[in-house]
Amino acid sequence: MDHRPQAWGRPRDDVYGAYDATFMHDNNGPKQNTQQPIVTGTSVVAIKFKDGVVIAADNLASYGSLARFTDVKRLRTFADSSVLGFSGDVSDMQYLNRHLTDLSLNEAYTSPDEPRLNAANLHRYLAKLLYNRRSKFDPLWNHLLVAGLNDDGEPFLAAADSSAAPTAPLRSPPDSAPCSPSPSCVATSLTRTPPANSPRRTLLDSYSIAVVTKDGVDLKENEKLEAQSWAFAERIKGYGTQTV
Repeated sequence: MDHRPQAWGRPRDDVYGAYDATFMHDNNGPKQNTQQPIVTGTSVVAIKFKDGVVIAADNLASYGSLARFTDVKRLRTFADSSVLGFSGDVSDMQYLNRHLTDLSLNEAYTSPDEPRLNAANLHRYLAKLLYNRRSKFDPLWNHLLVAGLNDDGEPFLAAADSSAAPTAPLRSPPDSAPCSPSPSCVATSLTRTPPANSPRRTLLDSYSIAVVTKDGVDLKENEKLEAQSWAFAERIKGYGTQTV
């Protein structure tokens, strides 16, 4: 009798014949791809100002409607000249992060003096990558914001998503900056006001924020909101077992 642990629970070959594992092979069934994200990140907010771009995202990843993971960084730098913000499926975000790491290493070897992929070029590259995956019926379930500078050294901000629809660079309205266009002022106002279309309406109190200028990228990943309060919740009526 075979007493090795790897044989525990298996029928004896001399009685029942050799174990047939062919049904476990990938080529015996249809190819399956992710069709519904499970663990997801929510909103990423960004704004352009005179000297660059500010981008921020909370560190929350939700399992369905459960706020499950509170230390997921959804901003990443590229070549110290651009910043990407990820929303959507976290596993696809991790795939893109590994892909961009390989790409940045290749860029560092082939163009060590100056990165060839600025924010505008990186956005075009990612848009084509998303379209390629969509064409294979295996889309990446992410919405991306690419922040940085374009070929002329001007602030650049554009979006790309799994639908691979062409998007023009995002423009800020003239009154989008509520104070003087300094990075610290814009960053403070950006994180204090949650976006109106945020799925949770209120961001997690832990967030990441990056400021991209001609001097490079200033990324901070463990920032905290001050004086956050849920006192407004008791005034919300019309949901669950509440009575008006």
